[in-house]
Amino acid sequence: MTQTTPAETAVAEVMAELAGLEDPKIREVNEKHGDDHGVNLGKLRALAKRLKTQQELARRLWATGDTAARLLALLICRPKAFEGAELDVMLREARTPKVHDWLVNYVVKKNPHAEELRLAWSADPDPVVASAGWALTTERVAKKPEDLHLTELLDAIETEMKTAPDRLQWAMNHCLAQIGIEHAEHRARAIAIGERLEVLKDYPTSPGCTSPFAPIWINEMVRRQHQE
Repeated sequence: MTQTTPAETAVAEVMAELAGLEDPKIREVNEKHGDDHGVNLGKLRALAKRLKTQQELARRLWATGDTAARLLALLICRPKAFEGAELDVMLREARTPKVHDWLVNYVVKKNPHAEELRLAWSADPDPVVASAGWALTTERVAKKPEDLHLTELLDAIETEMKTAPDRLQWAMNHCLAQIGIEHAEHRARAIAIGERLEVLKDYPTSPGCTSPFAPIWINEMVRRQHQE
């Protein structure tokens, strides 16, 4: 008879708890966005808070391939503990939007290999991987623009964004807006690119929310900055 290790027991207990949090109505809503899980994110975060940081458990939960388990793993892991190659594998495995977003925002952005991954991913032929590279570039545009060639970024956006697949297009559009918001000397060109390409111009926007259409987004955020 095979002995169950404490680590295996811990994973089994967490997976059982996640199964108990499964809500068919939440799953139905999530699946419309490409996310195959039915766990309320508030309850998921409460579970993560209780478990605290556990890097080995996080790795084991990730290895299950289960979306809710992977989201939990990203909340309890140690972002700086991953090697660059490990994060590259994880990103290519992260095919649901929420796992992809959390991996980039909660883990990769805090990892010492973020810049080398940004450069590699931005040039990747897989548009989902490339979108992660653009997300990291957007972060740099806002927080650490030194050594970034903003004119070249705008050139690439102008050439490629219109025909890019959805997730990559969204990431490039966010970068375009961020350049326009943060860098006044490039604002007019960023707005002009957005107006000409018309990417996300007709995107349905809830009342009180800002449209993701770059010219509207840029002008609204700049207006708010001037009010502060």
